[in-house]
Amino acid sequence: MQTKTKWMLAGTAAVLVALLGWAFAPRPTLVELAEAKPGLFEAGIEEDGKTRVLDRYQVSAPLAGRWLRPTLKEGDTVQAGALLGQLQPSMAPLLDARSLAELSARADGAAAAQPRAAARLGAAQVALAQAEHGLRRAESLAAQGFISKANLDDAQLALQAAQQERASAQAEAQITRYELAQARAALGAHKPGSSQGSARSFELRAPVGAQVLRVQQPSEAMVAMGTPLIELGDTARLEVVAELLSSDALQLKAGQPVRIERWGGPGTLAGQVSRVEPGAFTKVSALGVEEQRVKVQIALSSPLAQRQGLGDGYRVAVKVMTRSQDGALLVPVSAVFPMPGAEPGRHAVFKVEGGRAHLSEVQLEARNKQVAWVSKGLSAGASVVVYPPQGLLDGSRIKAR
Repeated sequence: MQTKTKWMLAGTAAVLVALLGWAFAPRPTLVELAEAKPGLFEAGIEEDGKTRVLDRYQVSAPLAGRWLRPTLKEGDTVQAGALLGQLQPSMAPLLDARSLAELSARADGAAAAQPRAAARLGAAQVALAQAEHGLRRAESLAAQGFISKANLDDAQLALQAAQQERASAQAEAQITRYELAQARAALGAHKPGSSQGSARSFELRAPVGAQVLRVQQPSEAMVAMGTPLIELGDTARLEVVAELLSSDALQLKAGQPVRIERWGGPGTLAGQVSRVEPGAFTKVSALGVEEQRVKVQIALSSPLAQRQGLGDGYRVAVKVMTRSQDGALLVPVSAVFPMPGAEPGRHAVFKVEGGRAHLSEVQLEARNKQVAWVSKGLSAGASVVVYPPQGLLDGSRIKAR
């Protein structure tokens, strides 16, 4: 009986020791794991921007007088030559010699602008013909394999630019004709002895077909010569203007692809950098820091049907793509951290093997807000620790959360 009791006490003590050892034994660290996978890596510069009408027309009062309340509202579409509003002239100031001389000079200036507009239109037509010839030649050479697709794309873009330049020159020529007509009408309506001297109102007409962006004088009022009255523009022809840090703007050049996000509609719009302005300006950030900013103009390339409702001055988010690589080995950006105890520029991850975390140095090629591109130190399919806890060491036992 004594022997049996001794064995029972010994067994109980062994169980207690085993339980205590299990209770105080180190537990595996719970961590989140991710797999290194090849995929498309993209990096870009993100900033807020605003839309802007490409061709904006500010209709102002050609003479001083009483502006009658207009019937047009923001968003209305007008045709070229359509009535925008009426001015009842204030006769006393318009009959003095200086006012008549100013009107005469304005009419002469509008008349002098017509040859310039015609010359620009002729130059634009010549440039368009040259671009068409260049595209035909490039297509022929490309079909024979003598030039690359990039050269063919350049020829196509040159043709599009020439077409836009001709359209702009045609619009300018049309504007000069309307400006001359308006100036002559204003001069003739108030010239002594003119048959139009008794006209009771002066009609303002649209220089081009467009939409009414803003009615800057919606009520009847006395206005001075040159007072802005109505602003016109074609919302189908928009661009995006973003103010980037000057250090970021140095990485950009014309033609770089751009994504327009958070614009209020479904999906993402496409665009490309059309111009980086050469002059920077100082802007104070929300934190009170002075920054040097540069305006970057972005041309929208998505069709109009995909951006219905987008108007002038709308806020959007732009992402200018600076780097793109397909087949890059990607891991979550939260898995990469500076190599402990090493000089700056070296990075590491915790690679999981056999239920333990092993500190492994990797070569970081690039990263964005979501993923990091690892060029050396990892292979596809390897598991890494995401958000490594502070107490995790090389060789620590781990368990997936």
